[in-house]
Amino acid sequence: MTIHEDVTQLDAVSAELLEEARRHDAHRAARTLITGSLQRATVVALAEGAELAEHDAPPAATLYVVTGRVQLHTHDHTWMLERGQLVRIPPERHGLTALADSAVLLTVALH
Repeated sequence: MTIHEDVTQLDAVSAELLEEARRHDAHRAARTLITGSLQRATVVALAEGAELAEHDAPPAATLYVVTGRVQLHTHDHTWMLERGQLVRIPPERHGLTALADSAVLLTVALH
């Protein structure tokens, strides 16, 4: 199997970032894999119990759980997400909590 330079192995990046998150005071680490004028894709690793506090939503975004379990929440709704699940992030303030050591792929439309 040939791996091209522009192909990312999400499992490997996630494992590396989770190790970094466990050592970091904030218990999280991130790496942007793809960036351009229209989109951005970032892997975010969160050690169990780590949170991304509520923040505004981009125009359009999805969250894919590479590994672990997370809780995505807004003022009115909560989503419990596990490895392999994908969700559209609602266009409102939201936060994320790691229920286990987790890595997610955040894909954002920039316009």
